Amino acid sequence: MMRRMLIEHDGARPRVHASAYVAPTAVLCGDVEVGPDCRILFGAVLTAEDGPVRVGERCIVMENAVLRGRAGHPARLGDRVLIGPHAHVNGAEVGDEAFVATGASLFPGSRLGARAELRINAVLHVNSVLSEGAEVPIGWVAVGDPATLFPPGAHDEIWEIQRTLDFAGTVTGLGPAELAAGAMDALTATYAALYGRHRDDRVLEP
Repeated sequence: MMRRMLIEHDGARPRVHASAYVAPTAVLCGDVEVGPDCRILFGAVLTAEDGPVRVGERCIVMENAVLRGRAGHPARLGDRVLIGPHAHVNGAEVGDEAFVATGASLFPGSRLGARAELRINAVLHVNSVLSEGAEVPIGWVAVGDPATLFPPGAHDEIWEIQRTLDFAGTVTGLGPAELAAGAMDALTATYAALYGRHRDDRVLEP
């Protein structure tokens, strides 16, 4: 029988409330905490790279979703949150009773307000804040603090706000000089070192 994958990373172990369910093919890695009555479904990955992942009460994380904790940007779900299949919560905070639909993405430093909704394939950009109860339509992009909503083709309008939010620095942790000297060289070196730390991970017994 397949078992859920619990992995110790950088000396930290996942903690799962006794009332929670974690599917056999889900992966929890490092400083991850799953609260009461949560359901983590097949193929979901909750990974605390260099920042924690915190999942509140009665949250549903559906198939193949990713929650990633980042340095300075933990991944946090409030209570009664629904994360849809293939959604990506990367160093972001999600308020109570919020809904993140299939394929939606939240970038580091972003905050989704309580009862807010990101519809299918919507994006909440880096360091952007969507207010309580707000909705981002299917495929649209929310950017800024407070967030302004744009259709996916509005690249120039999105960039006008995004360029003030330090996307590259927030996502990579690199400074302007490092990025200017060769962005992909610096980025791949940084990520190789970060993710290379998984070589020392230890798979735990369920």
